[in-house]
Amino acid sequence: MHENLITVKEVSLNNNCPECYGKGGLMLTFKQKVIENQLYKSITSEIEEDIHCNKCNNIIYPERWTDDIERIVEYQQKAFTPMSASTYVKKMSWIIITLAFIIVLAIVLLVVII
Repeated sequence: MHENLITVKEVSLNNNCPECYGKGGLMLTFKQKVIENQLYKSITSEIEEDIHCNKCNNIIYPERWTDDIERIVEYQQKAFTPMSASTYVKKMSWIIITLAFIIVLAIVLLVVII
């Protein structure tokens, strides 16, 4: 099983970075978890957000957020619309389901004929 996070939305913040104090380098990123294997691909409702400074290349952890950053993150969370949680069945699953159906049908026909 392969799990990864896909970027759904990126927002540029006009706040000062709490690490380098540069202005305009903060980027808020919303990511959604996707689980994928050979049989299906599932988009979960699990959302992660992080803030990264493009000027000093640091991840800004929530402990370092200022009150202004927290307010903007809360606003962006309310405005954010995630992808709907769903599961997609892949081609291999359909092949297995079809083969299982054919085998069950063949067994039923053999039992009815005999």
